[in-house]
Amino acid sequence: MILNSKNLIYKGVYHGTRSFLEVFSAVEVEGWENLPMGACLFASNHQSMLDPPLVGSSLPREISFIARRSLFDNPMFGFVIRACHSIPVDRGEADIGAIRAALAALASGEGLLIFPEGTRSHDGEIMAPKAGAGLLACRSGVPVIPIRIRGTRDVLPRGSLLPVGSARVHLRFGPPMFAAEYDPGDAHPNRSIEASRRILERIKALPEYTDPGH
Repeated sequence: MILNSKNLIYKGVYHGTRSFLEVFSAVEVEGWENLPMGACLFASNHQSMLDPPLVGSSLPREISFIARRSLFDNPMFGFVIRACHSIPVDRGEADIGAIRAALAALASGEGLLIFPEGTRSHDGEIMAPKAGAGLLACRSGVPVIPIRIRGTRDVLPRGSLLPVGSARVHLRFGPPMFAAEYDPGDAHPNRSIEASRRILERIKALPEYTDPGH
């Protein structure tokens, strides 16, 4: 897969991630036929800090990312992730500025990655949803591409800054969900959470990998 980009920092992270993953894992990506070209919300389970660059390096185009604001505290790292279209968000509160920036990215036709769980899983199991993914989906009305990731936690688990081992890493892009599938309507008392729940259920339903024997 070839990335068509003039953003040298994005290209550097893209190719650096691919090289890193080739050293510490055997990466398998399925479901490229489900990828749209226009605006969409990429919604994935979250196992490791490797997940955002894994998704980004598995796509043929640049996308934007939702990232917790504390990641921007390091000047060098903050510069890099800003150059990679990361939108800082204050986790655990309604960050109006981040919501507006994310909706603007979607309105301009970009793809945007978000994790409906809101943070990395402690044990690899998919956790309860937060409202953010559902809110952005319902307000934008864009297709949602569910993503199932498996194996990144075995390479770089939560709390570790260095790889702890090698593993088989698998990423699957599922068929797009459209608004009628994820949006319960503005009359629903918990519209955003319910939309996030539906998105996360679709992620859970995706096979973690394809058995080569079948």
